[in-house]
Amino acid sequence: QVQLVESGGGLVQPGGSLRLSCVVSGTIFTDVNLGWYRQTPGNQRELVATITRGGSPNYADFAKGRFTISRDNGQNTTYLQMNSLKPEDTAVYYCKTRPGWIDYWGQGTQVTVAS
Repeated sequence: QVQLVESGGGLVQPGGSLRLSCVVSGTIFTDVNLGWYRQTPGNQRELVATITRGGSPNYADFAKGRFTISRDNGQNTTYLQMNSLKPEDTAVYYCKTRPGWIDYWGQGTQVTVAS
């Protein structure tokens, strides 16, 4: 069974940084692409960043220059480094993978940017 477990969220002041982690189990990690998404109440989940099996990243426009996605194949973990955080980055952040035809999501981790 594929499982994803996020961690690293919390409360941070504007301009601060956080690093989110997502540990993936139940699939061959090196075979899957990975993604980070976020969702605020009343809104659809939106893409933040993705990383391919080969390590190529892709970012939403709002994330470019501030966020960095990475993966550690030895630890079955993907990371999202978030810098220069803004209040509008406040959301629940989820990681996702799709080893086949089904999307698997983690439980999410809350990020709150406030002073």
